[in-house]
Formats: sequence, structure tokens, C-alpha cells
Amino acid sequence: MYCYQCQETAKNSGCTVKGVCGKAEDTANLQDLLIFVLKGIAVYAEKLAVLGIRDRDSGFFTAKALFATITNANWDNERFVALIREALARRAALRKQFLAAYRKSNGKAFDGALPEAATWTSDDPAAFAEKAKAVGVLSTANEDVRSLRELLIIGLKGIAAYAEHAAVLGYEEDGIYDFMMEALASTTKDLSVDQMVALVMKAGEKAVATMALLDKANTSTYGNPEMTKVSVGVRSNPGILISGHDLKDVQELLEQTEGTGVDVYTHGEMLPANYYPAFKKFKHLAGNYGGSWWRQNQEFESFNGPVLLTTNCLVPLKKENTYLKRLFTTGMAGYPGATHIADRPKGGMKDFSALVKLAKTCPPPAQLESGAIVGGFAHNQVLALADKVVAAVKSGAIKRFVVMAGCDGRFPSREYFTQVAQSLPKDTVILTAGCAKYRYNKLALGDIGGIPRVLDAGQCNDSYSLAVVALKLKEAFGLSDINQLPLSFDIGWYVQKAVAGLLALLSLGVKGIRLGPTLPAFLSPNVAKVLVEKFDIKPTTTVEADVAAMMAGK
Repeated sequence: MYCYQCQETAKNSGCTVKGVCGKAEDTANLQDLLIFVLKGIAVYAEKLAVLGIRDRDSGFFTAKALFATITNANWDNERFVALIREALARRAALRKQFLAAYRKSNGKAFDGALPEAATWTSDDPAAFAEKAKAVGVLSTANEDVRSLRELLIIGLKGIAAYAEHAAVLGYEEDGIYDFMMEALASTTKDLSVDQMVALVMKAGEKAVATMALLDKANTSTYGNPEMTKVSVGVRSNPGILISGHDLKDVQELLEQTEGTGVDVYTHGEMLPANYYPAFKKFKHLAGNYGGSWWRQNQEFESFNGPVLLTTNCLVPLKKENTYLKRLFTTGMAGYPGATHIADRPKGGMKDFSALVKLAKTCPPPAQLESGAIVGGFAHNQVLALADKVVAAVKSGAIKRFVVMAGCDGRFPSREYFTQVAQSLPKDTVILTAGCAKYRYNKLALGDIGGIPRVLDAGQCNDSYSLAVVALKLKEAFGLSDINQLPLSFDIGWYVQKAVAGLLALLSLGVKGIRLGPTLPAFLSPNVAKVLVEKFDIKPTTTVEADVAAMMAGK
């Protein structure tokens, strides 16, 4: 095992025995083998594309499989074995299709060299376990090549997750799938440093395109998020708690619980579901329960009712936890012992009846807190306030915007972001998205002329909204460069989706981003140096120094 894809990796170097996240060595190895076989799929998909043949279904499968390997998404070895077998079968079918198409196009059999990822095969889980040991991160010996390949793959995992969310709502783009294949296949080739860096930058461009596609999927289906007060208290009815990111699961759960006497609460990254007009009509959408993902051992326990994990952000249960019997997973999420809700049949819905039945036997959630939090400031809502925002900037009422988007985490160093929010002058506005907001979205930071000082755009993928807002402000002030805005970036990262977001910002030309609590372990010193020199990426330091520098425009 060698895994260093998340911010909390051991000693900021790499987990080698067991993941800090709780991931076991055999699970980590199976994930490595799955990615190895996906590279083989990509080899044939790329070759077929040269012949004018595209297989969208393989693109969607690749997105789902990559998504399953994201930190805290899937802990179930049986599911990974099944995914590896399906990947091998799909690879075999693509190989057969390619060989036939090549012969037809060239009049002779293909006799070119193929990487091992395109040829190795087995159906034996014992062979899977053995092969996995040889195809992980460290199988690339050169540190800088390894760093660039892993930066690409880790960013690709975030892109894949967002592409999967969009596809579930019926929105797909072949160009996104094509890039996934190009990127994965590239890691089987000996490329120059310049070629690898170019692919990383292209990943940023595709991250923007994918988040834009997902934004279109979400808003076309459920309406534009609106400024909303969301209750954080509880009601007296039994409830179901839904966490993760998949809005279609929210829709179907709300439809199936309507009129049953069971309330639905959001958790973690699902909080922004409360901002969408389509969901507001459901009176039994009771609000948000709890905070960030890493608190779930306590919060799922006290919730008392069924808990549904739709995507990543699922952490292992502790010995004292008793909620496994009421833990449900769906989509690419999985956990041994939890009940998995099958994918929806074509044209149909997922069946959440087991959750409703169980909920009716459970007591209501235990009260954690009271009051409400305000959110719903995605680009459409912020741009509706554009005249007010621009006027506040011109009058000096707003001196600076600070983007504090990204991920939360459990380490004490994350208190830095709370302290930054508290220390920023009262004439600054915080733009946020993702679960990083739980470090400060319940603080009484006030407003500036009716504009809340914390503007929450939504989930991690809604970082796209923050980019749209920044570009519109640049236009409104007649600036030629986004970096001329009174705008600073102080980003917290944890999972691979945040890496996709970071690459997206770099592709838009944003410079001077602060990133913390640590720089990624998968950046070798030389690769980190390139990013620092080209984009002025900086590690977070002390609260006092960083706040002073940001207010000085540095």
C-alpha cells in the first residue's frame, strides 16, 4: 500500500500500512488495480478514437470507477472486485473492437506494442491481490514523473466525480470522456515533462467544463439556488438523513417519503439541496442536521433514524457506534455491512422503501443545535445582487473578497480557517463552497449593507459559481485580468475533488492561491517549484500573517 491522495496522509508523505482515513491495505491495493485496468481501457478507447469510433458507455463506466476510488467513498472490497471484473470485461470487448476496426482500416492485423495495463488479465481475486502490489503509485520510479502522473490522475478523479453527477441527470459530453481516456492512457507512455505538464493544465480546463456541465444539469433540473434560511434544529417526526452530493437521490427520496410522516434532513455536502426551488416545495424537508463529514460518528449516532450516503464522505464506524444497521449506501458509495440501494432501472427510480419502513420504527433525531444558517449564493443569486455588490466595492464598504472554498478535515490545523474568518476585517466578504464552510458558516459574522459576509455557493462542485462571479466582477469593473480584482484565495483541501477545483482555478489564470493546511504530498519538490513559480501557489502560514498579506493584496 502507498496512498497519498488526501491532505491527511501520514506525515504528509504517504500511508503505507493503513490509511489515516481508515482504509485497509487490501482495499487500497484493489483500488490501485482498478485504476491499472482502467488505463488499459483508455489505451483501446484512445486507439479507437483515432479510427473515429467512440464508446460513451465506457466513458461513463470509467468515470464511475474512478469515483469509487476517491477518499471516503467506498470501503467494500467485494464491490471493488466486481468493478475490476467488469473493467476487464469491458477492456476485452474494446480490444476486440479495436483489432477488428484496425484490420478493416489498415488491411492488416495490428502488431504494435501494448502496455501491460492493456494485456494483463485474470479472474482470480487472489491474483488481483498479488498483481495490485506491483501496479500502485510507486511502480513509477522517477519521483517527478510519478508526481505529474499522480497529479493528473488525482485531478481526474475529481473530474470523474462531477461528470458522474451530471450524467445521472442526463447531461454528458463526449469531450470530457475523451479527455479521461487521453489522460489515463498518457500514464502508460514515456512523455516529456512539458507534455505531462500540458496534460495537467488541460485537466484544469476540463474541470471547468465538467463543473459547468454539472451546474447546467443541476440548475436546469432543479432551478437556480436561492438565498435561503435553513433550519439546523429538529422536529418531532422520525427522520431520514441524507449525505453526499447526488441531488437526484434527494429528489427521489423526497418523493417517496412525502405523506409518510417521515422527515428528511440533509447532512454535510447535501446542505445545499435546501437552496433549490424544486426541493423547497417538500414541506417534510426539515433542514440540515450536524456539520462536516468528519463529525458523522457522533452525528449519525444521535440522529436515531436511517442514514443514506449517496457519494463520498463516509468514514468508518467506531467500536462504540451502533448505526451500521441503519446505514444505507447507494451509487458508488459502499461500506461492508451497510445496506446498498441498487441503481435505478432505466426510466425508473431507486427504491428507498426500506429506509422509510425503518424510519417509522425509529425515534426522532436528538437535538444538536437550534436556529438557522443562510446559503444559496450560487452565481445566479450573487449576480442578481451584482449592482449592490459593485456599489459596495466602489463606496469602500467592501474592501476585499476572500474565497475560502474547498474541504474540511478533522485535524486541529483546520482551526486556522475558523480563525481567518474571525480575523478578517468587517469590510471583507467570504465566498465559499464545499464543506470547508462548516468551519465558519455558523459564526455571527454579520453583513455589509444587507450582503451577508459569508456567501455560500453550495457544494464543492459549486466552486464553479465562485469562478463565474469573479469573472463577472472583472467584467463589471472593466479589468483585463482576474488577478486585478480585490480578491484573495485561501483554499482548504482534503479530497480529490478539491484538486480538480484547484486545477480549474489555475486554468482560469488565477494566481497567488493559498493552499492548506499542507501542500499536497503528491507534489515532488520539483513539481511544486514549477507550480509556485508559474502560479505563485503558497502554503498557508499563520492566521495573522496570511490575513495581513491578503488585505494587502499579496
